[in-house]
Amino acid sequence: MLEPLVNLRDYEYTLPEDRIAKYPLEKRDHSKLLHYKNGKIEHLQFFDIPDLIESGSLLVYNDTKVIPARLIFQRETGARIEIFLLQPVSPSTVIPEIMLAKHPVQWECMIGNARKWKDGEILKGSIPFRGKEIILSAKIIERETKRVEFSWSDFSLSFVDIVEASGEVPLPPYLNRQADEEDKSRYQTVYSKKEGAVAAPTAGLHFTNEVFEKIRSKRIKEAQVTLHVSAGTFQPIKVDKVTEHPMHSEQIHLSRETIQLCMEQEGKTIAVGTTSVRSLESLYWFGVKLIEGKGKDFKIEKLFPYEDRKALPSKKESLKAVLEFMDSTGIGELMGTTEIFIFPGYQFQMIEGLITNFHQPGTTLVLLIAAMLGDDWKMVYQDAMERDYRFLSYGDSSLLWF
Repeated sequence: MLEPLVNLRDYEYTLPEDRIAKYPLEKRDHSKLLHYKNGKIEHLQFFDIPDLIESGSLLVYNDTKVIPARLIFQRETGARIEIFLLQPVSPSTVIPEIMLAKHPVQWECMIGNARKWKDGEILKGSIPFRGKEIILSAKIIERETKRVEFSWSDFSLSFVDIVEASGEVPLPPYLNRQADEEDKSRYQTVYSKKEGAVAAPTAGLHFTNEVFEKIRSKRIKEAQVTLHVSAGTFQPIKVDKVTEHPMHSEQIHLSRETIQLCMEQEGKTIAVGTTSVRSLESLYWFGVKLIEGKGKDFKIEKLFPYEDRKALPSKKESLKAVLEFMDSTGIGELMGTTEIFIFPGYQFQMIEGLITNFHQPGTTLVLLIAAMLGDDWKMVYQDAMERDYRFLSYGDSSLLWF
């Protein structure tokens, strides 16, 4: 394997607490926009973004929808137990399937105050739903893996109905506050459709219907991917050797239409958010897997792109292999998982531009930005800091080209 040399200390920066945006702006598209191109920076507002993208370009965004993944239970003793949904386990690991389940489901979870939750103890909570009371129950199935089973008193309702009625918005931990009523709508993109994320694809939070009207008037094409963002996206790197960082696995769903659009695209492709980048680049590497005869499971391991190769197929060759695979197996939607780790030294195969927010220091997301911009990432972040940009999930935006 090609072993890149990455010193994590080179991707740290000081982020004062007061630069973290704790609340969203009233108007989504009025955030600041840092535009980086050919080593130069200009400062605009997000509603200017259609003017910066050429006609014929392809804009790819992630249409996942955040579920209220934080469930709160009260023990009879009064102790508060917080359960945070992470990954579905049973009866399916496929997020869309388990969200529609009308029978008990099991999830891998984070559990707050877990020591006070006894083995065999069933926690219960009352949920008001359309004029009636629903009882939601939870019990630990396996403590080591934090597997929890949920059941509810009315199985005419699906699991997503129960979660929507009872859960809290899973705000990122760095906001250090409880979710409020406004977060229910503002911590979703205007184009969110498919329930399953436990964190928002926050680059998309700036888009409005008015911005989309301008985009469409310029004949900029659009495509959707679905990557259900996991809580691992916030995990800082804690190891000196970055390749040993345990990357989170996330589910991806891609339509045949999106793959076809990407394959035929001649102009620039711009990803909305790092989750869209991860989806598109993972799609390319699945095509490589098929061409190289390395399996037909759409599962991209974190270091697969760094294996030593003499040559790589083009984007069109790779996506053609994917489409031929879909045709031969009779599937109309591609589903897979990815742990892809993008850091300096990575060669992007699918995109020329990225719309993204400003990320935490020392994280996989900053490494991805540095993979795009090289050392210029420092200039971009320093300029944003000096010009009072708001950082992280509810913060300001950037459009970066390479």
